[in-house]
Amino acid sequence: MRVFVTKADGSKQLYSREKVEKTCLRMGVDEDVAKEVAERIERSLYFGIPTNKLLQMIYRALQKYKPAVRQLYDVRKGISLMDSKPEFELFIQTLLGQNGFDVNPNQILRGNCVEHEVDAIAKKDWVTFFVEIKHHFGYHTLTGLDESRIARAILEDVAECFALGKIDLKIDRAMIVTNTRYSEHAQRYGKCRNILQIGWDSPQDNNLRSMIEKKKLYPLSCLRSLKHEARARLVNCGVILIKQLAEEDAVKLARKTMLPLENVRALIEKAKMSMDELWYSRE
Repeated sequence: MRVFVTKADGSKQLYSREKVEKTCLRMGVDEDVAKEVAERIERSLYFGIPTNKLLQMIYRALQKYKPAVRQLYDVRKGISLMDSKPEFELFIQTLLGQNGFDVNPNQILRGNCVEHEVDAIAKKDWVTFFVEIKHHFGYHTLTGLDESRIARAILEDVAECFALGKIDLKIDRAMIVTNTRYSEHAQRYGKCRNILQIGWDSPQDNNLRSMIEKKKLYPLSCLRSLKHEARARLVNCGVILIKQLAEEDAVKLARKTMLPLENVRALIEKAKMSMDELWYSRE
């Protein structure tokens, strides 16, 4: 179909049935259902349809096949609803740990000039990174050049301190993790300076979305029915993921969070239903 959709930045992009079908598959339906939903969507397309409107149409269509969709935000929106601190930082620290990194959160690094507070030290495959975590409430906001330049400056200061024998910890690379995409300038600078920049869909094989979907590490903020105050209490008790909530003991969790037991039981059941019906169906 030669229909163009309108992206969040106002630019036009050719409609892709493949993208619609991939969205459906990520929500746990089979290929036949994905094709059926795509055909249904295409009957309502019009020139310039906004991408967020298209996503809403997909979700409404999927509710027929996956009732759990009704109580979930899509992952990108769910992440944007997080509190930057401590929720998003804890989520990323957890995500890195679940994807093979040895993570030490919230560290102070001594540089030759000053000390630097970083969000984590992460080690994997004999490479040691310091990690800067950047959250945007608007998930179409680009992460710009400033974060990359700051990360480079920190790395140089810490590396100089190590070279002078003032510290024992050798930091090999800088890592920036964000829930959005990087600007063109930031991408070019990061590549030139060997900074690992993890964004929503970059790098291709190890981006935020793929790290979440491969291991089903969906955050609590994707549950529509979970109020902010309750979510904050859960986060403060170390429950960051829907998967974690589904595995909790209701009595113990109610005691720790000071939430009513009946509310906690209802939340745990919703978490279990979301995991079982929506994501584990494709294992």
